[in-house]
Amino acid sequence: MNSIENLQWRYAVKKFDEHKFLSEEQINILKEAFNLTATSYGLQPVKMVVVKNKDLQQQLVAHSWNQHQVAQASHLLVLCTPKELTTKDVESYFKLVKDIRNTPDEILNPFKEFLTNDIENKSPEVLFHWMKNQAYIALGNLMTVAANEKIDSCPMEGFVPEKYNEILDLDKYNLQSVLVLPVGFRAEDDYMKDLKKVRRKTEEVVIEL
Repeated sequence: MNSIENLQWRYAVKKFDEHKFLSEEQINILKEAFNLTATSYGLQPVKMVVVKNKDLQQQLVAHSWNQHQVAQASHLLVLCTPKELTTKDVESYFKLVKDIRNTPDEILNPFKEFLTNDIENKSPEVLFHWMKNQAYIALGNLMTVAANEKIDSCPMEGFVPEKYNEILDLDKYNLQSVLVLPVGFRAEDDYMKDLKKVRRKTEEVVIEL
């Protein structure tokens, strides 16, 4: 039951303790959890920027609907997608598969050809929507792992991606920001800390056939 208890413990923190910071070990757990997140086809069309620069975090508050958790948090995790996904990314993925698993070309090539054609035939808008979906999977995984590690978080869609891209210089990495996750430790005077979680009964949201 530990997982359920930890998810009961989790909530979207409204105020972080500015004087508490995650250890290097805790940050490494979140980084590894992000890297191990399942993604469509295993292509990993998402990257994570870990911001621990307090000046940058403070600058981003104005572009985060003035949500001060962005600056209060120990670290700010910014989930990003490539500005452009191409068949070179498919090539790179299959090279990695071959290097790690030593899979013969005759097995890899049909899937490789399928993915290459799929990427080539999708519009930039469709590819962006697909990649953003992968970022949401990563966000959910990060929140669950964080809860299990007793790390607080607050998922955010409310921010101005263009300003994040500019302030964090994401163009340099061919990235665009899509989701934000401040992480750290809840403040003792966060008004949400001791409120009961509001959820429907499980039987109301789960259908068994």
